Amino acid sequence: MAETTVAEVMAELAALEDPRAREVNERHGDDHGVNLGKLRALAKRLKTQQDLARELWATGDTAARLLALLVCRPKAFARDELDAMLREARKPKVHDWLVNYVVKKSPHAEELRLAWSDDPDPVVASAGWALTTERVAKQPDGLDLDGLLDVIEAEMKDAPDRLQWAMNHCLAQIGIDHPGRRARALDIGERLEVLKDYPTPPNCTSPYAPVWINEMVRRQQDA
Repeated sequence: MAETTVAEVMAELAALEDPRAREVNERHGDDHGVNLGKLRALAKRLKTQQDLARELWATGDTAARLLALLVCRPKAFARDELDAMLREARKPKVHDWLVNYVVKKSPHAEELRLAWSDDPDPVVASAGWALTTERVAKQPDGLDLDGLLDVIEAEMKDAPDRLQWAMNHCLAQIGIDHPGRRARALDIGERLEVLKDYPTPPNCTSPYAPVWINEMVRRQQDA
């Protein structure tokens, strides 16, 4: 397959621009008009191309950056490169995909988790909490779960939105996966009432931690 150029890919992305998709995406803070299903189909055709991914990221275009995260080789990025990328990733979907599709698969994930969790920038700190939540679920050994609950109890109520959301997810994950700390996680959620009134579509689970925890535990018990 001939090497694909950035100009060719940008032309394809421009052709995929859809005003209705842009309207939906902009409601979620993302400034692009490409249907994500079509974006994934394009990524599948391009396959893995690390050099192209870096060039697409460098354009600063949101759709191009999302595509870059789908065609990159996650383990090929250096630690400082990922740190710089995260600090540039201000759009919610780009931030989310970078953390979930790339950083979580990186050998630098734990080092970045520790560095980002204490970062003064709440958007960067939210990435650290997302990586912590991943460890709570999959590799909790060595984590101070009680210490995490202490921080959540003290700081989540007044945290900025993105950071609050990430801390709330961590709270719920602790309650779901660690029965010995479930009662405390539920108590914190009930007292802080974070996301209690969050509008939740039918057939979806509320992000309000007590509801989320109880529903996930019920499903585990029914399985």
